[in-house]
Amino acid sequence: MAHGIARIGKDHYRTEIEVGGHALVGDEGPGLGGKNLGPAPYDFLLAGLGACTAITLRMYADRKDWPLESVEVGLKLANKGGLRIDRVLRIAGLDEEQKARLADIAERTPVTLTLKAGLPIDTSLA
Repeated sequence: MAHGIARIGKDHYRTEIEVGGHALVGDEGPGLGGKNLGPAPYDFLLAGLGACTAITLRMYADRKDWPLESVEVGLKLANKGGLRIDRVLRIAGLDEEQKARLADIAERTPVTLTLKAGLPIDTSLA
């Protein structure tokens, strides 16, 4: 399964992240005291959902041998009586029936299902 580590020192709020063998930097924007040196935590959440959606739809289209040219996944974290994610799919190269099928598949990607179901988090001290 996936694993990672995040480290922060005295910088406000630059965080070094290692996940899946990749080095990333997270931060907050100036409005929250950071320097905007990298994505904020909710940006990473949207990035994970967007990547999972795009990859899953590409895999599905490839399996079906559909002529999918591209998928763009627009994401916005909104507060509409509670936090929610608005996701807009822009799909090129397919007919309307195929696009509708991919929109249906998007509702069942692994990260989508995880976010919709919630995920227990166990915290301990090392």
